[in-house]
Amino acid sequence: MKPVVAVLLAAVCFGTTGTAQALLDVDAAPLVVGLARVALGGGLLAAVALRRRPAVDPLGGTGLLARVPTGPVVAAGAAGVLAYQPAFFAGTTANGVAVGTVVALGSAPVVTGLLDAGLRRRRPERRWWAATGLALAGLVLVAGGPGSGPAGGGVLWSVGAGAAYALYAVAVKELLDRGWSSGPAVGAVFGSAAALALPLLLVVGPGALLTADGLLLTLWLGLVTTTVAYLLFGWGLARLPATTVATLTLAEPLCAALLGVGLLGERLTLPAAAGVVVLGLGIAVLTARRRRVVAGAPAA
Repeated sequence: MKPVVAVLLAAVCFGTTGTAQALLDVDAAPLVVGLARVALGGGLLAAVALRRRPAVDPLGGTGLLARVPTGPVVAAGAAGVLAYQPAFFAGTTANGVAVGTVVALGSAPVVTGLLDAGLRRRRPERRWWAATGLALAGLVLVAGGPGSGPAGGGVLWSVGAGAAYALYAVAVKELLDRGWSSGPAVGAVFGSAAALALPLLLVVGPGALLTADGLLLTLWLGLVTTTVAYLLFGWGLARLPATTVATLTLAEPLCAALLGVGLLGERLTLPAAAGVVVLGLGIAVLTARRRRVVAGAPAA
């Protein structure tokens, strides 16, 4: 259960992003906040990677990726990290936060499953499909139902954000299969992304992030929602299938909804409350299976 708990704790950290922004109310563009988050968090994760540099083969892994050198795999993961922020914010701007978030987070485990099957020749388990289906249904209900927001071309941006996340998850999992430990694998990908995010941040300008609240927001996003979260995420990913991890991280909108009610005074509609229950049920399907496997294991 430890890897499952680690991924769920990472999702909780991810889920505090919106609440932190709402509480601090910093007048900074989403792109600027995203670049600052990647620059700080990625730099710290890169520092972790430098402390432990594993001896690995340039080729390895499984499926089609077995013939791809490690460098391009790291670059692909870094591209996924950088692409996620603008794609996500473009989707929420076009279709609203609720619909944009549901499409982005909901498409991520599906795209991850497809990439894992196509590139790494690993087909998702039947239980994963059932759990993911429940989680996606819960996400739709949390957003208020199919008619809760306008649909349009912005949906493609949200799907792109989900695909960017999937690209990162599959790339890191490939590094782990090549003998990397979780810290260096996550650090290498995020460090590469930070190396690009920092000069971009200097070009667009940090703006309101240089205020007291802006610095506090940057520290929270960089330390908690990136460094701590992705170390937990990587540790769990090293011990679980990428498809399972992608579905477990759907606990992020569940956490965000609960924080919105508890700290921001938001109210859940009846469909949204039902969605929270269905989403939790989908995550429990994966968790329950892990419990049964552990309980049925022979004693040492």
